[in-house]
Amino acid sequence: MTGRLEQIWRYPVKSIGRERLDHVRLTRAERLPFDRHWAVLHETTLERLADQLGDGDEIAGWMPKSAFLRGAAGPGLQAVSGGLRGDGLALHHPDLGTITVVPHDPADRDRLIDWLRPIWPDDKPAPARLVSGPEALTDTRKPYVSINAIDSLNSIENLLGKRLGTERWRGNLWIEGFDPFAELNWIGKTIRIGEAELVVREPIGRCAATSVDTDTGAPDIDMVRTLTEANGQPHFGVYAEVTRGALIAELAEITLSDTDAEAITP
Repeated sequence: MTGRLEQIWRYPVKSIGRERLDHVRLTRAERLPFDRHWAVLHETTLERLADQLGDGDEIAGWMPKSAFLRGAAGPGLQAVSGGLRGDGLALHHPDLGTITVVPHDPADRDRLIDWLRPIWPDDKPAPARLVSGPEALTDTRKPYVSINAIDSLNSIENLLGKRLGTERWRGNLWIEGFDPFAELNWIGKTIRIGEAELVVREPIGRCAATSVDTDTGAPDIDMVRTLTEANGQPHFGVYAEVTRGALIAELAEITLSDTDAEAITP
């Protein structure tokens, strides 16, 4: 079975912004470089961490997504685009315009929090602080890369009769050339992208963030229900672990094979 790598995406700030890459280097048992490197704590989490954080911007370790601002709780975040620019971040929202910040500058971190407030719900704990940690702040603590399929997306778009686009899914790698939703049956198989190899570990369960139009930041469909009705479960895409690192680029050939058990990391 062969296909190709269509798109590569990275999300330097968890749930806030997105950037497309034409190539990236994968490293064994690691996530994409700078993927979910930063996240924004809300006030409730900041109060709980006040003693250990002080005035700093480094948390001690990985924390669950409920500790941070996220698209399921604040749909307006889904309309933020942009990512790394030099030593800083450049983010854009259709209603807020563009902001450029240096994450380690306290004044810039405060400016980012103020910039986010108008698109964050008043009934949720307010945005509080931009932070990073010793490991990526992805939804799962395991060092996974997320993989979505253009073929599966096309199937859902045809079912709904509307374009959804790749942005709302916040996946790292988009592949094409396979049967719709075939990837959900690849658990334990190896995906080879050029010289890189990834073992598929588990399906990705989806939340309300995927129900939001990324052009407007407004919900436009019940995606969890749509996926469940279409496929019997609210899954879209899979998590995979890099078992052989290499440079990968858009349009690289993809092959799928059974996994050599010795290649699977613990």
